[in-house]
Amino acid sequence: MTTKYKNVYIENVATIVGPYEAKGPLAKRFDKKYTDMYFNKDSLESAEVKLMTDSMNLVLKKSKKEKSDVDVFIAGDLQNQITASCYAARELERPFLGIFSACATNTEGLIIGANLIESKTCDNVMVSVSSHNMVAEKQFRNPTEYGAPKPGTATFTATGGASCLLTDSKSKVRIEAATIGTPVDFAQNDPLNMGSVMAPAAAETIYKHLSDLDRTIDDYDLILTGDLGIYGKEILRDYLKKEYNIDLQNKYNDCGVMLYDLDKQKDVQAGGSGPVCSALVVYSDIIKKLENKELKRVLYVATGALFNPTMVFQKENILSIAHAVSLESDL
Repeated sequence: MTTKYKNVYIENVATIVGPYEAKGPLAKRFDKKYTDMYFNKDSLESAEVKLMTDSMNLVLKKSKKEKSDVDVFIAGDLQNQITASCYAARELERPFLGIFSACATNTEGLIIGANLIESKTCDNVMVSVSSHNMVAEKQFRNPTEYGAPKPGTATFTATGGASCLLTDSKSKVRIEAATIGTPVDFAQNDPLNMGSVMAPAAAETIYKHLSDLDRTIDDYDLILTGDLGIYGKEILRDYLKKEYNIDLQNKYNDCGVMLYDLDKQKDVQAGGSGPVCSALVVYSDIIKKLENKELKRVLYVATGALFNPTMVFQKENILSIAHAVSLESDL
């Protein structure tokens, strides 16, 4: 399902990161960086709430708006029952939609927000995501105390909070189209190889987006996936070429690869992941390039693995999904 928009703009964005992200190649472009994983909080879960609330407050400050100006708050994370988002919503005190598409949550939120703006239901919508490496490790790969080694295909959950304020008032960057993805079962069941799980979903969504709009890769300056990592990135290239005869050429990159220095930061294995991973890259780097007209149109395709440990233990396949948002330089 693909929709075009006429009056949906990105007014401001904010990015908050942890120590690993602060050592990556985009470090200078983040708004705020922490040097430890607790952020002066008593628990890791509370630390993640702070990441999201910091980004919320900062995007409001940048936009010179009050909490009361936000018509709807849309947010998601990886904690059980999207707890970080719920507690952040408590601080914002505005109507709240909690969402979940795993690492594709940010584009889901942008699409929902864009529809609320375009339909004139809302004037200002805030979209936020967060993830915390140690919270995710406790939840998905516990007990972590064993220190079991991971294969090179594993990705590293990013630590950060990111927020975006959508509006109907003109700005330098707008959301001009979006495609809602469908769940894909590619018969994958290895939770430590998310690239192979999610690449087919990204391929399907890219194909649908281009087909629905009668476009080609040449209509975009950049195709950007969420967090396939170094291996999933190559799987996507091969799969798109073989199944859909789409050649990504030199216009493609992956946020999980861009967030860290993979040559120096060996701990991150195949690259970054988590709901905040793609948001940190897009908001700190891509939005600025669109504002400066270094890029004119970007297809941002966040990818998510829809599973939990219980289903993996029951030998179920891991489902995946990808939602796409077309970002365009406007002024």
